Parts: sequence; structure tokens; C-alpha cells
Amino acid sequence: MKTLTEKVQEALDEIRPVLQSDGGDVELVNITPENIVEVRLLGNCKICPISLMTLRAGIQATIKIHAPEVRRVESVA
Repeated sequence: MKTLTEKVQEALDEIRPVLQSDGGDVELVNITPENIVEVRLLGNCKICPISLMTLRAGIQATIKIHAPEVRRVESVA
């Protein structure tokens, strides 16, 4: 049985090549006791005007496929 952290890392590994192809990246910072995943957007993702859409439609959607128990994903500095 995989831990929540392992499931989230798998999801990030799945979406990472798409982000890297645009000069960006993402890293896992924390998973709160309330199952809120905190990530840090890196590179071009940090300054991209559509980073919120990337966070919700790309990163959060992929994480929820791997780990449906996650409530939401937030970007932290």
C-alpha cells in the first residue's frame, strides 16, 4: 500500500515532463493533516500568467487521479 506522499510524488513525476518542456517544474513542499498538498512552482511556472490554471487543471487534477483523498493543491512561496 502506497503512502499519500508516494502517490503525490508519482503524480508530480507524471506531470513534471510537461512543465519542464516549458521551462518550469514543481516540487512537493508539504501535505497537511487535512490532506492539502502544498507545492512550489519553479522556473517559468513561477512567473507564468496562467500558473493558477496549470495548478488547478494540470497539477491538482493529476494528483487527484493518483490520490483522490487529497482535498486541494496550493502553491506556496
